[in-house]
Parts: sequence; structure tokens; C-alpha cells
Amino acid sequence: MMNSSLYIGLMSGTSLDGVDGVLADFADGAIRTIEAAFVPFAPALRAELMALQSGGHNEIEREALAANGLAQAYAHCVQALAGQAPGPVAAVAVHGQTVRHRPELGFTRQTNNPALLAELTGIDVIADFRSRDIAAGGQGAPLVPAFHAAAFGKPGTTRVVVNIGGIGNISVLHADGRVTGHDTGPGNVLLDAWIGRHQGKEYDADGAWGARGTVDAGLLATLLEEAYFHQPPPKSTGRDLFHMAWLDTRLAAFPDLAPADVQATLAMLTARTIADAILREGVAVDAVYACGGGACNGALLRALAAALGGKVPVESTAALGIAPNRVEALAFAWLGYRFMGRQPGNLPAVTGAKGLRILGALYPA
Repeated sequence: MMNSSLYIGLMSGTSLDGVDGVLADFADGAIRTIEAAFVPFAPALRAELMALQSGGHNEIEREALAANGLAQAYAHCVQALAGQAPGPVAAVAVHGQTVRHRPELGFTRQTNNPALLAELTGIDVIADFRSRDIAAGGQGAPLVPAFHAAAFGKPGTTRVVVNIGGIGNISVLHADGRVTGHDTGPGNVLLDAWIGRHQGKEYDADGAWGARGTVDAGLLATLLEEAYFHQPPPKSTGRDLFHMAWLDTRLAAFPDLAPADVQATLAMLTARTIADAILREGVAVDAVYACGGGACNGALLRALAAALGGKVPVESTAALGIAPNRVEALAFAWLGYRFMGRQPGNLPAVTGAKGLRILGALYPA
């Protein structure tokens, strides 16, 4: 299928809500989305993937079974997209579900069963994108800045693309063509967990609940003391660090805060850490474009704009032609396309790897 320019990208991120998929066409070097699909996780699969974020009994077998269930969900998404393809699909590029990310120990783990996915779909599958960058001394993340540069870069203009999934990350697309970036810290991960605990909801729609609360300066200052926020890049993080136990430890000193006030403070934490990361770049930014689930949180984007001093436009990547909920899946479709062309997919200036590397592993149909 090397003559085909059609690729399917699949992403299931740290928000653990389901599978985002896109059918993309990279003919003549263009980046074009033909179709998109979303397959929500069954409650039992979501609960197991959440439980696997930390160590537990019989976790090797449980992870293997969860990987099989994940492959089934991926296959449903592929089938929905492949049916819309105007020709044969060259490959499916699948991220997998991160359950551990420990680059400081030399590994990252994305639960997946790409062999089963190839069997179920009859299409070549490319997986395991992060481990080669880590093997080369990098963080294995973020990998999206290279795609952001290809899709959103504009010579002579400095743009920042902010991906706000469970974890936030920035891609700084400098006017001179350089690209820098790193994970900033919590995106939606704490916001989703907190509203889940207090209201039984999966997320705070448009930030409405948090907007009814008041930011607590003391709690915000305590949260901002986390050492990760002050480490220089390259750096990456995940649920290994930012989880409810992390939050509960810090909330112990603030027992009387109303839940909505905590939510407001967590939203400000996300906005402040992203804004601080952008400001530390020390460059004049023309515009900020948000993608990921957080791009649908109007209150969060307004807080980000305010944290940047109100002088930088903040809008979603839809303004640049790609819907914010499609960007990450499209990025992995593009990484799959790069792999099939034996072209590198990482940016050493972002991840800290020793050099450019071809990312991924092939599971032929």
C-alpha cells in the first residue's frame, strides 16, 4: 500500500474517554482530513484502563486483557473510517493507551495489541511511537510539535499550539522555523477527576462549574510549588505524577474550601502553567491556538488569555482549518506516514533525544 496516501490515525489520550480517529490524505505533501470518528470506551474498559495507571494485583494479565479490549475499540473506529476511504488505506497509526511514562527510568508503556488490530482490520498497523525516542535519550514526548510545525507553521510568524488533553503541552513555532516545546503539566486530568468525584460527571462542560467558583490564591500557590513546573525542558509528564493523591495531599491544608472553588483553582493551575511556559520562551507570540478537549472549555481559554496579559489572541485550531478534537489523531496518522516513508518523526530540540529517529514499529496485515 506504499502507493496509497491514505492513513488512519488513532489516539486515546490521558483523558481516557475513548478513541479519536481520523482518515487522512497526505497526497503531494498536503495534510487533509477526509473523515473523523469517535468511539467511546465501554465503562468496564475505561475503569480498567484507569486502574492500570497505578500498580495492582495481577496487572500483567489485566493489562493484556485490556489491550485486547482496546484493540477491539480501535478496530470499530478503523472500520467506520475505512468505509469512507476513496481508496486503499496504507496503514493505521495507533498511539495506544499510556499506562506508565517514566523516561527518567528509560521506558514508557502504551497498552496496545497492534498484532490483533492488524488481524481485525486487514490493514498494516504502525504502533509504539515513543520508545525509540526514549532509547535515543529523549523524553518520548511530546511528539506532536513536529506535526504542529508541518500543519500550522507560518514563516515569519511566531505561533504557539497548545494541546490541552489530560496533560497540557506547548509547541512554539518560531518565526525563523525553529520549534520548541514540552509538557506543561495538568491539562484536564485533575479537572475531570475532581468533577467526577463531586458531581459524577466525566468533565466540566465549558468550564461552567469551575466558573461559579473562586480561585483560592493560597491553594494555587501551593500547587505551583510542584518541582516539575520549575524544571527546564526537555521534560514530559503524565498521570504518574499528576493524579488525585497528588491533589489530595496538597488539599489537606485547605479543608474548608468549597468544591467549586477547588475546580476554579485547578482551571487556573492549568492556565497559569501553560502561560508561564509560553512566557518563559521569551519571544513575542503572534497568536495561541488550542486543541484537545480543553479547547472546548471556554472558561479555560479565557483564563489562559488573561494569564498571558490579555495581549495575545487565544483561539482553537479550527481557525487554522483543523478541528481541535482531530489534531492529535491526525498527528499520529502523519507520524505513520513519516514512518512508511522512513522519515524521522521526533524533534531532538523538543524531546532531548540524541538525534532524529524514525518512530514506530510495523505489524503487517
